[in-house]
Amino acid sequence: MPLRLAFMGTADFAVPSLAALIAAGHDVRAVYSQPARPRGRGHQPRPSPVAALAVEHRIAVHTPERLDEAAIRDLAALELDAAIVAAYGLILPPALLAAPRLGCLNVHASLLPRWRGAAPIERAILAGDTETGVTIMRMAAGLDTGPILLVKTVPIGPRATAVVLHDELSQVGGALLVAALDRLSRGQIVPRAQPQSGVTYAKKLGREEGAIDWRKSAAELDRLVRALNPRVPTWFTHEGERIKLTEALPVTGQAAPGTVLDARPTIACGDGALLLLRLQREGRAAMSAAEFLRGHPMRLATILPCPATS
Repeated sequence: MPLRLAFMGTADFAVPSLAALIAAGHDVRAVYSQPARPRGRGHQPRPSPVAALAVEHRIAVHTPERLDEAAIRDLAALELDAAIVAAYGLILPPALLAAPRLGCLNVHASLLPRWRGAAPIERAILAGDTETGVTIMRMAAGLDTGPILLVKTVPIGPRATAVVLHDELSQVGGALLVAALDRLSRGQIVPRAQPQSGVTYAKKLGREEGAIDWRKSAAELDRLVRALNPRVPTWFTHEGERIKLTEALPVTGQAAPGTVLDARPTIACGDGALLLLRLQREGRAAMSAAEFLRGHPMRLATILPCPATS
């Protein structure tokens, strides 16, 4: 049964959810998204990915800087069955949460209550989790604290990157959202409260987290590279220049942390070693380690510096 909906999303993660609602025949009355931001080489303001899809389907797009009383009145006037929120970027006030008949539903990229918050995909990889997933929940006033409607688990492979996992979870989210709406509208779902145990918070990524500390284990640094790129560059310094590391592999090896062990190059870590596979100099394109070393050799037994500790 088609439902009267508003969709609130901004980032790429939300696009498959909006596309799935449209394909399922739901009546998406309005899309709310962050205002156009400078993007691309020309840094010209461009609409968000969600807004661009909405325009393509001739859906009205609203881009308020904040959800004030006027925005709440506009939404209430739509007489919605539900509002869908996915990677939107604004906090919904209580009056808005209560406006739609079936409430506001959120597409969240984790197995709640694990990884509530801003960066659940990256934090799951950083922590070494072997599985994650998508939770469809009915939103409440707290941070990702609302009751759960549907969950789908997705394994995290040993070489998973945040980019690949993001795309997989976004597709899962779209399909799961349509299923949740269908079952909720038929009275076939009983929302269940989140467990009190197992709560973790996926705090926003900070640029300082990208600094590679060779004193950490190779496994930790491998997860760092796979989790942060490209949102937060992972980097180290060599001969005073900051070098981005975009792909690496943990291997065996032992020496003082930061030591260049061989010509591939492999760098000793606090436990094990890290084989550098793709690197990028400032102002250059990313390249294979072999290409990088032809113009920027790393001498054997050199010790790369570790970040200063506070």
